[in-house]
Amino acid sequence: MKKVGITGGIGSGKTTVCALFKTLGIPVYNADERAKWLMNHDADVMRSVKELIGDEAYDSEQMANSKLIASIVFRDKKLLDALNQIIHPAVAKDGESWYAAQQAHAYVLKESALMFETEIYKDMDKNILVISPEALRIERVRARDHSSVEAIKERMNHQMSDEEKIPLADYIIHNDTDHSLIEQVIVIHKKLLNDEI
Repeated sequence: MKKVGITGGIGSGKTTVCALFKTLGIPVYNADERAKWLMNHDADVMRSVKELIGDEAYDSEQMANSKLIASIVFRDKKLLDALNQIIHPAVAKDGESWYAAQQAHAYVLKESALMFETEIYKDMDKNILVISPEALRIERVRARDHSSVEAIKERMNHQMSDEEKIPLADYIIHNDTDHSLIEQVIVIHKKLLNDEI
């Protein structure tokens, strides 16, 4: 079973692309969603996050205050790196358990926003990068979570640019108004099934 990483900058549409792969019967491990789950359910992770950021990182029901955490760590690279050092090993361990249950499939996808930044891509057999024009990405994120343009750009600045990611990817999917997502996904799906690059 091949492990295939899929990534893209904020608002690139990687989750939409993953949904298309799911319709083809391909399991998808969403590292970002699992990270959120672990922050709310894994006692070791929760304790470490509180030690790093403070008890205010969690509300009275012990659920992570994601907006507060983001507002703190995205302004302090050292804190962001420290948070990633808590979350990424926990997600990696969680992912290994998930992979073990997917052995009947030819390949699986691991979706992560920071696939290249955290070098997770090195553990994958192949990597897919979803790219999209910046203006379209900003528009999507504003519609999705009502963030300001400034806040979105700040988050973008903490991610590698598409120009830096493209040489590291095996496949590129263009999510814009000029290319068919479905056609691109099917082409890559067939290549992965046939062991083609």
